[in-house]
Amino acid sequence: MATLAPTSAPVSTRWGAVSLLVGAGVVAALQVGKTAIAIPMLQSDMGLDLAAIGWLTGVFAVLGLIGGISAGALVASFGARRILLLGLLITAIGAAHGATVSSFAPLLISRIGEGAGFLLITVAAPSVLEHVTERSRRDLAFALWSCFMPAGMAIAMLAGPLFSDWRAIWWASSLLALVVAVMVVFVISAAGRRARWSWSNLGKDAATTILTAGPLLLALAFACYSLMFFALFGFLPVLLMERMQVSHQTAGLLSAMATAANIAGNLAAGVLLSRGVARASLIAWASLAMGIAGFGIFLPVLPDGPTFMLCVMFSAVGGLIPATLLSTAPLAAPAAGLVPVVLGLVVQGNNLGQIAGPVAVGRAIQTYGWPSAALIVALAACMAAIIAGALGRALRRTPNPGRDT
Repeated sequence: MATLAPTSAPVSTRWGAVSLLVGAGVVAALQVGKTAIAIPMLQSDMGLDLAAIGWLTGVFAVLGLIGGISAGALVASFGARRILLLGLLITAIGAAHGATVSSFAPLLISRIGEGAGFLLITVAAPSVLEHVTERSRRDLAFALWSCFMPAGMAIAMLAGPLFSDWRAIWWASSLLALVVAVMVVFVISAAGRRARWSWSNLGKDAATTILTAGPLLLALAFACYSLMFFALFGFLPVLLMERMQVSHQTAGLLSAMATAANIAGNLAAGVLLSRGVARASLIAWASLAMGIAGFGIFLPVLPDGPTFMLCVMFSAVGGLIPATLLSTAPLAAPAAGLVPVVLGLVVQGNNLGQIAGPVAVGRAIQTYGWPSAALIVALAACMAAIIAGALGRALRRTPNPGRDT
């Protein structure tokens, strides 16, 4: 394992830095949400079907699927702040390039670039978060951080219909990434732990992390959650437009409301964890609730109003899961210096679900119709509940739980 220089524990929580880190995550999440709200524009401009749109959403996560652990090692070696800045710059470049293309293949490639930036941001920012928060406030800080995905997607859903075409959305998301990068330079210091980079250390750290049950189970649980979340929210505007016969702008507003409900779940997780609620139980019950709600959403058995309320419930209850998983990463790490690598593995799980959800559901909807998505979500929910039970047992066996990293 890489040897890290000692550093003192933070004496106070810097909420301004925490807010900026959440802002960086929101910018990253905008890159995901903008595709969902731009579906009608992309269909009109490029003639894409839902299966192709699913790839535009899912391919975004390809690099995260294969490079999460490496990204964690980069954070440990070069410093979380540097990697965070690099991620924001790559995101800006990828979005700007995407705005200039005129066919599906180059746009798909640009999405991979944006995904690389997303990966670096979502691995580096939680590592910075550990440095700027007290141990006693970390559950709350991670709950705030985990709001980045629903907040970013909700903003994309609200703002997307206000733009004249999808290219304008891409340019705006690029500019926002640059603005946040500049703010990071002035607000967040470069202090933190570092290790000397080497491929040998990367291999050892990766092996140690993967062979420890807790981190791997965290990643698998996040994969199941992400699959369920993006199975719905990757296509929600289109679902609402087809099911409720509403306009593009109204679908964006309703999708934003449903997505924003996820924030309440994330914040509630911070409160519940601070009061001693079992992490594994929280994950298991929330997953099963999402699976049950999925049947009511995707099967055409309920009127429009109750169907939409189930979308809100699906989002709110689901929000309990990412906050719990992310705040558990330091507890599951086999050693304090491996926390960034564990976070990288967890991000890999997130990206696995982010790929599998839109691609599988997009293809299933295109072939069998909306009801087929209900089965996919239900299977993922059952898997998540089983994994949560195993995670609870693994955490009880982890030495020195709750270490101050």
